[in-house]
Amino acid sequence: MKLLQTILNSVLILSLSTTMALADLYKKGSKVTAFKANDQHGQAYEFEAAKTKYLLVSFDMETGKKANAALSAQGADFLTNKKAVYVANIFGMPGIGRMFALPKMRKYPHRIILGDDANLLTPFPQEANKVTVLTVSGGVVKEIRYWDPASESVVDLLK
Repeated sequence: MKLLQTILNSVLILSLSTTMALADLYKKGSKVTAFKANDQHGQAYEFEAAKTKYLLVSFDMETGKKANAALSAQGADFLTNKKAVYVANIFGMPGIGRMFALPKMRKYPHRIILGDDANLLTPFPQEANKVTVLTVSGGVVKEIRYWDPASESVVDLLK
């Protein structure tokens, strides 16, 4: 009986945690939480609401590669000129993977903020094989879109 009660309590806690996590996803009108991270060169980055119009987040390696290719084609200043920040998920990437991924990332001309903290990535909604794009104003989410870098233009996306 005690084992059954423990299992039921665990299930309840898990479902409440899941519900709370889902409730905390960014949506239109949400305030973007300030965050700090490093870029692919080890340089510190701090989210500045007043200087950011777009937040782009890739969650998987394949989508990230496609996004990096599309962003690279636009040149080193494209994201800065659009007041855009690109965050790539590297949370959970094993050390051996980082040994290969980070040197490749350093070759890209644009800045890549490394999402190496689960708490940073958790509030961003996501769709499989797409980059989440938040349009923000004053640190508040105005719109959420999903970009397929394999088939959609980043220039058209960030107008």
